[in-house]
Amino acid sequence: MRRRTWPLHHTNPRRATAAALAGAVSVAALLSGGQALAQTAPTLSAEEAAQLQSELKAMRADAERARAEAIERERKVTALQNRLNAATGVAAVPETSPGSFASAPADAPGGSFEIYGFAQVDYIQDFKRVHPDWDATLRPSKIPTVSGIYGDDGQSIISVRQSRFGVRATQPISGRDLFVRFEFDLFGVGGDAGQTTFRLRHAYGEWGPILAGQTNSLFMDGDTFPNTVDYWGPNGMVFLRNPQIRYTYKSGPNQFAIALEQPSNDIDPGNVRLLDSDIAASLQGDEEIPDLTAQWRHTGDWGHFQAAGILRRVGFETAGTPNNEPSDSKVGWGINLTSNIKVFEKDVIHLGAVYGEGIASYMNDGGTDLAPEADPAVTPPIVGVPPPGLRGDVVPLLGLMAYYDHYWNNQFSSSIGYSRVQVDNTNFQEPTAFQTAQYASVNLLYTPSDKILMGGEFLWGSREDKDGAEGEDYRVQFTFKYNFSSNDFR
Repeated sequence: MRRRTWPLHHTNPRRATAAALAGAVSVAALLSGGQALAQTAPTLSAEEAAQLQSELKAMRADAERARAEAIERERKVTALQNRLNAATGVAAVPETSPGSFASAPADAPGGSFEIYGFAQVDYIQDFKRVHPDWDATLRPSKIPTVSGIYGDDGQSIISVRQSRFGVRATQPISGRDLFVRFEFDLFGVGGDAGQTTFRLRHAYGEWGPILAGQTNSLFMDGDTFPNTVDYWGPNGMVFLRNPQIRYTYKSGPNQFAIALEQPSNDIDPGNVRLLDSDIAASLQGDEEIPDLTAQWRHTGDWGHFQAAGILRRVGFETAGTPNNEPSDSKVGWGINLTSNIKVFEKDVIHLGAVYGEGIASYMNDGGTDLAPEADPAVTPPIVGVPPPGLRGDVVPLLGLMAYYDHYWNNQFSSSIGYSRVQVDNTNFQEPTAFQTAQYASVNLLYTPSDKILMGGEFLWGSREDKDGAEGEDYRVQFTFKYNFSSNDFR
């Protein structure tokens, strides 16, 4: 018997009837259920909805904080384990913070993004006078040694140049954390000196052991900067944010890093100006190869100790002359030893000593990298007659810094200390060349919360030139600072 089939475009009448009945029942049930849901579903007022949204936001913020605290606890556990391993000779456990070899799995969720900064205003009453482009901070090298050169003593300054804005983000990439930071303040330098304008502080990325971009030089130790409210701070310490390519190795309490950094040479023509003013005006730094910096750091419960070194080529040339002559270069080098020592519950002693030749470009203030030397120097110089053995030479420099940060309680603190820079001038530098500078300060700061700081500081500085001429300045500074972070609004 031939089986009867139903065309695809026709419907079996029996099945159609059954399907219709089932569909009717389903629709009726759906309608009745929908009416029941509509009758039982609660309606929310705008106030109740806002309350629920606020509770949800708070719970999400709590979850984010708990996640951050868990990560921090894990890092502390790893650090403590590595200290124990180092003491017992066991291999170190890889850390999970940026800059280490290991991190979160490649497919780990999460990451963070933060906008941060602060608004700060300084009121400064200067009882003497400094170079007008630098009146918002006390740099001893900008103190005049000739009375009245910048006008009468006494200046009142109100500045917002310390205000800061930045962003930072962390994201796990291929098994390691990628950390990126971009930050600037408003303290103009160089051609913008004296202006309230953008000044780049940090712009770098760090993935595992590799860092590339602009940040603190490896030759410096930013952790030794004391709690001063003066922007520039102690003069006798290494302080330079520099473009660089860096590699870091961490093992327990020890860290070793090496970097290639952007070279920059500060050249003093000295008495060459009297021999040939055109050549003196054409002298410029010659940066053919990058600076090489290295750093070793040991950290413990007591604080840390750091030894850093630099090796660099300090060169000069004459622009616009045949073969750019005269030109020459010398080897610059330096050693920087620094430490933070914890005392009592929260107090810290900051110590630093640096010595080298041709390292003034890395100092917080004062000195020059290369200057003219002669055998012997002719004083006064004879116009158009170079002395025998005239050449450029790297300038030796010594920097010292000692500060003490003391916390009276959870809200009041003070910082007191002294710093000094001393240069061994060459014999063909001018009599007015910078030689020695001192810096000292003491303050009382009030922090009612981690978002607000206010306080006052007394500062003193002095400068002495090669010929013995001296100048000094003293001032009081009051500051008001208000921190913000996008994390506060999650």
